[in-house]
Amino acid sequence: MLVEMKNRFFMKKHNFSAGPCILPQEVLKKASEAVVELDNSGLSLIEISHRSKPFVDIMEKARALALELLGLEGKGYKALFLQGGASMQFIMVAHNLLEKRAGYLNTGTWSDKAIKEAKIYDDIYEVASSKDANFNYIPKAYDIPSDYDYFHCTSNNTIFGTQMKSFPKCDIPLVCDMSSDIFSRVLDFSQFDIIYAGAQKNMGPAGTTLVVVKEDILGKVSRQIPSMMDYKVHISKSSMFNTPPVFAVYTSMLTLKWLKNLGGIAAIEEENEKKARLLYSELDLNPLFKGYAAKDDRSTMNATFTLQQDYKETFETMLKEGGINGLNGHRSVGGYRASMYNALPFESVATLVEIMSELERKA
Repeated sequence: MLVEMKNRFFMKKHNFSAGPCILPQEVLKKASEAVVELDNSGLSLIEISHRSKPFVDIMEKARALALELLGLEGKGYKALFLQGGASMQFIMVAHNLLEKRAGYLNTGTWSDKAIKEAKIYDDIYEVASSKDANFNYIPKAYDIPSDYDYFHCTSNNTIFGTQMKSFPKCDIPLVCDMSSDIFSRVLDFSQFDIIYAGAQKNMGPAGTTLVVVKEDILGKVSRQIPSMMDYKVHISKSSMFNTPPVFAVYTSMLTLKWLKNLGGIAAIEEENEKKARLLYSELDLNPLFKGYAAKDDRSTMNATFTLQQDYKETFETMLKEGGINGLNGHRSVGGYRASMYNALPFESVATLVEIMSELERKA
């Protein structure tokens, strides 16, 4: 069976899907082998006890790698792999930090949803929003009151193709949803008090969410927090309070190991910028296409664009023939969306750009 599995790792399509994300081939290979047998143990990864030493070691390795890559080792942070997706974090953040009021920067669908969930508990204020232009830019000039319990933002907006290039300095806890650009660029991650990211955008398969928490901000709300929603409980149990999603954690661990071996975040940022420069250059030069996001706020992870309607059928035929997958835009924006996550090869972007250029020559 393992021989058959190995033979299936042939050249794949160019996968621009917005999520679940593309993963490195070596990670997929190792993960698929572990499903059959984990490290010559005679047992599958998905049938061993999650309390057994082999999986506890996997969880600890994943947590340690996350902190190491973010440069947060020894700085008072804990890494957790939880369930419920980033959507669960919309609620957990409010449960753990919200006492009276909080401020949110509204830059897209997911920040809009985060605001909606937090409003269940107390006063939530939009300090700024780009909804007036269907979220095609990042607001720049806004004030964050110092008496708020925390400030929440979304670093990258998958649907609209915008990305925060800088983050506000404030005297209150800074919370960031990094679901679609975690580990993609160098930042001072110590400026954040909570970072959360669904694995399925840039780190692993769907099923787990990385949460990085600065411990000293916890335990300050007066409400009683249900155990499953309490960061302190999950920290005390080393992210093993309940049965963890073993396959998603294992595959995320492999992906983080892959990233470390590449040279870490600085190395992958360089590759990500090359891919983004190539695609955005074509968008700016090719008269058939038009980028959606404001140029100053363009995401390196998700490029959104439209095409002159007369060429849609021809373009999509060319995409199919070129092995391009997952390029359709979200219904909120329309057009196309090229998601260029960490594991997407430069060659895939070059193939897409060549097709776009060829379409212009045919026009």
